[in-house]
Amino acid sequence: MLTKDSIINLLKEADDLLDKGDIIQASEKYYKAAEEAIKILAIRNSLNTLVKVKRLNHWTSKLYFKAVEELRKAYSDINISWISAWLLHIEGFHEARLSKDQVKLLKENVKKLIDLL
Repeated sequence: MLTKDSIINLLKEADDLLDKGDIIQASEKYYKAAEEAIKILAIRNSLNTLVKVKRLNHWTSKLYFKAVEELRKAYSDINISWISAWLLHIEGFHEARLSKDQVKLLKENVKKLIDLL
């Protein structure tokens, strides 16, 4: 698990990649930053999801979504940030269907997630 400073560095790397026009890699870096933020918030809030993570010895997509659902009790808009990150992961990285402007809009929601740390 990364620290907040490491996550901020990931965001900077993603911003640099986006500035250079590398939408695919920028999208994945923003998503990775969101994943790491969810892990930190899960530990900070002692989520039940961590029991399953520990049992599996790793995170899965389903567990990230489950953690976000649990975190909504403390952070009401976290699902918007997580869905933005998920769109960056699927549509930006895997499918390469996002424009630079779309990535810029979605990254703002990811940055709101990081601000929760």
